[in-house]
Amino acid sequence: MGFVTAGVLLVWAATLRIPDLASIQTRKVQQSTKIYDRTGTVLLYNLNSDAQRTVVPLTQISQNIQNATIAIEDPGFYQHGGIQVTAIARAIFIDITTLSASQGGSTITQQVVKNTLLTSTKSIARKFEEWILSLKLERVLTKSQILELYLNQSPYGGSIYGVEQASETFFGKHASDVDVAEAAYLAAVLPAPSRYSPYGYHKAELDARKNLVIREMQQHGYLTAEEATKAKAEQVTFVPQRTSSITAPHFVFYVQQYLENKYGEDALQHGGWTITSSLDADLQAKAEEVVQGHAASNEKNFNASNTGMIALDPTNGQILVMVGSRNYFDTKIGGNFNVTLAERQPGSAFKPFVYAEAFEKGYTPDTVVFDVRTQFSTSCSAGDTTNSTSPCYSPVNYDGLFRGPMTLRDALAQSINVPAIKALYLAGIANSLELAKSMGISTLGKAGQYGLTLVLGGGEVTLLDMSSAYGVFAQDGMKYQPQAILKIQDASGSIIEDNTQTAGTQVLQPDIAQKINDILSDPVARAPLGENDLLQFPGHDVAVKTGTTNDYKDAWTIGYTPNLVVGIWAGNNDNTPMVKKVSGFIVGPMWHEFMAYALGKIPNQAFTRSEPDYSTTKPALRGAWQVPGSDGQYHEILYWVDTDNPTGPPPSNPGADPQFARWDIPVQNWLAQNSAPAQPTAHAAPIQ
Repeated sequence: MGFVTAGVLLVWAATLRIPDLASIQTRKVQQSTKIYDRTGTVLLYNLNSDAQRTVVPLTQISQNIQNATIAIEDPGFYQHGGIQVTAIARAIFIDITTLSASQGGSTITQQVVKNTLLTSTKSIARKFEEWILSLKLERVLTKSQILELYLNQSPYGGSIYGVEQASETFFGKHASDVDVAEAAYLAAVLPAPSRYSPYGYHKAELDARKNLVIREMQQHGYLTAEEATKAKAEQVTFVPQRTSSITAPHFVFYVQQYLENKYGEDALQHGGWTITSSLDADLQAKAEEVVQGHAASNEKNFNASNTGMIALDPTNGQILVMVGSRNYFDTKIGGNFNVTLAERQPGSAFKPFVYAEAFEKGYTPDTVVFDVRTQFSTSCSAGDTTNSTSPCYSPVNYDGLFRGPMTLRDALAQSINVPAIKALYLAGIANSLELAKSMGISTLGKAGQYGLTLVLGGGEVTLLDMSSAYGVFAQDGMKYQPQAILKIQDASGSIIEDNTQTAGTQVLQPDIAQKINDILSDPVARAPLGENDLLQFPGHDVAVKTGTTNDYKDAWTIGYTPNLVVGIWAGNNDNTPMVKKVSGFIVGPMWHEFMAYALGKIPNQAFTRSEPDYSTTKPALRGAWQVPGSDGQYHEILYWVDTDNPTGPPPSNPGADPQFARWDIPVQNWLAQNSAPAQPTAHAAPIQ
């Protein structure tokens, strides 16, 4: 039986034929993968349309390119006969033990065979065919011819094929003129052209891989140590990307990256798939128009050179709009960089997560804390309330004023800093972080990395994550993962992926989300900010929160209804500060213009509201701060609550809390200077 099987294999192998060189060069037919908007009618991008390839002989390809490619892709290229037996043995072992066909151990010769003679189907039989054809190819072509084929056929991202086209696109020069560092970049791109594209948002990974190529070139004798050091240090300039036949480029490349990560580069390039995305083409066009329309004035008036915008449907997580910069093709601001995925500090836009955790603990929107200048650092004297030089920490509010007793409702609506820091202490840093993470903020670290500045935006987040997390509030605590793809179909119409029906996860109690929604949609509570014209829409129930970092490097506005979330960021990619203005002035007009347009396209929905019953809530949690303690004095809330058990009995020794004296001393000073009102006034005149 074994002899018969071997004989059949030998006959089959003998029948495999290698075409002549000319036909090999044009053999592979690309099946175009297309990305559409959510309707399936607006083509956003054809991944293989207008394929650009300029074939050149090996003599016109820099030796640097040849050396770099061989060093990283196939160091034994000139020694093997088309396959690496040890690599194949390892691949067979892994395929057998995992019952898959995922391993390859590909040489450059094998890659030429795959790219020119075979389909992208993965199977054991196809691999045998690949190995046999590789051995045969080495017999009919020289190493130079094989390398020439490889460098002229390889994809370098998008519609760029071949090293000559890549050299012209990336560096504006012929492949014959490419230096060592540039050659290393070209070789670095090869394994995953979309991910490692110099025009994408993984530039740091590309730089690291370029350095790996240079190390491999040195290791295999193509460079001296001095040449390698010089190449690593060289600052390579890339020519601005010239892609024009594309709609919503930041979104398209976000989708493309997802596809490549999940299905692989080969399937993406040659699968002939139809991708129905979540993008609303009309809303995307309006968002780009709004951002571009305000770009020049924002740069002139506020020194804010760039803007990003996200819109999504919180009922399912579908991304409707992704504007990654004011102009993808603007090289002066690094327009191809997608700022909606960049990690930036959110300023006060982070506060709702902290207040939500405080409400989870039993505090209420009516709970009162004092907005007075406070020394929070335990390394400094409690009475030193005006010292904020490290290690001291005595923050001020955005306007430098203090308002005395405030409800948590008014403190959040008006974005007052001191009460927010107290809310974070009451809620707990670790618990607040965990809630934010559960709601979709993926970039935050561990609690030990942060202090009380977390509530003022001390952690770094992305606009996409923030907008998605605000969608949890919009949906009464239900979380949906951000979704960019509705459906994927292969060339035959079979469904590969279907996300049209997605399930959410309850990560926040509905009544807690409703409290946040009610506060952030209350124009009366927000009135002292003076931004009502930009942040409210008569006839529509819209919640909104702004945020500006203390160093004025980031300005945010995120607003939502039960069926729409719109987040916008403005600043500079290089982290230079803007002028000292709150976010409402910088991004408010853009956010309002787009939101007004979007609200006209979607059903008008109101938030769910229920009248809270605080009849059984302890007095301190429902705002009764005018109750004298055993010493006959009014006190800050730490006199009445144990932070480990806020709804339980008052602490027997309030002074044991390390923050008690720090909070209470300035409160006593405030009480001495002000006659205590019968109730805390929501909009009392600010005090210095």
